[in-house]
Amino acid sequence: MEKLSFPDLYCPFPSQVNKYVDVLEDYSLEWLYHFDLLANESIYQNFSKSKFFLLAAGTYPYCELEDIKITSDWHTWLFIWDDQCDMSDLGTKPEVLNMYHKRFLEILCGAKPNNQDISLSFALRDLRQRILQRGNEKWFDYFVRCCQDYFYGCVLQAEYRAQRIVPSVNTYIMIRNLCSAVDSCLALIEIGYQMNVFGSIRENHLIKQLNVITNNIISWCNDIFSAPREIGSRDVHNLVFVLHHQHRINLTQAIIIAAEMHDQKVRELINLEASLPSFDQKVDQEVTEYISGLHSWIRGNLDWYFQSDRYQSLESLELSQI
Repeated sequence: MEKLSFPDLYCPFPSQVNKYVDVLEDYSLEWLYHFDLLANESIYQNFSKSKFFLLAAGTYPYCELEDIKITSDWHTWLFIWDDQCDMSDLGTKPEVLNMYHKRFLEILCGAKPNNQDISLSFALRDLRQRILQRGNEKWFDYFVRCCQDYFYGCVLQAEYRAQRIVPSVNTYIMIRNLCSAVDSCLALIEIGYQMNVFGSIRENHLIKQLNVITNNIISWCNDIFSAPREIGSRDVHNLVFVLHHQHRINLTQAIIIAAEMHDQKVRELINLEASLPSFDQKVDQEVTEYISGLHSWIRGNLDWYFQSDRYQSLESLELSQI
């Protein structure tokens, strides 16, 4: 594979780090060990090198301790499951994935895990209980719908993998927005800021468009930096590879195009923010906080790629059981 270099990505938002970052480093490992989530000590060391706690600290700099622990654990849960979907044969078995996802949704909706469940199910139950203590049930229903979309996207991706089909760019972007799990992470902004009235305009088409554009920015940033790892593992479900395949260009050219797409979306986001109408004083305050949360996610996500070793090797976070 040709040696790839990464262009500078446009990101005019300031870097911030949560004040509990040092607490998070030890805590994130404790949570993993408590639920026995990874297969062996070598995988735990690989997890430590990924520095997921820095992702949480950079993307939710405004969160208090219990809220930042939730976001950190949710990231951990997602990355572990993402590796099962992307870097094991499970990622080519949509029917099996569907079975796991059905069970995960049951647990999110209140079912108690039993001795037939995998360790991730017990960890998910813990997350559900803690999230419900911080947010109301109506918001939690929205969070579960975001998770449902994520699971659906993972299955769609697995169907393409099973058939060895490289999707078109437009189809890929649709699937990527689902399987990125970004929407569930953005939903946690509402918990971090302890929002009370944002739910009243969450379905507004302009607010939804803010989420779509932010999802694009975060997902494509991930695709650019993870391209060597994913292409090296023969995973074609990456924007860089899809552009390379559809336009018949080399990977370096594909990265440049992906970066241009990313930068254009950042500009679109800024323009859309400037065009938002006024709702009322309380709602406007929470919209301002939400937009600040989107900016923190975009910047914190970008910063993390320069701090983490996750995309420097083909090692995955292997589950203790599957």
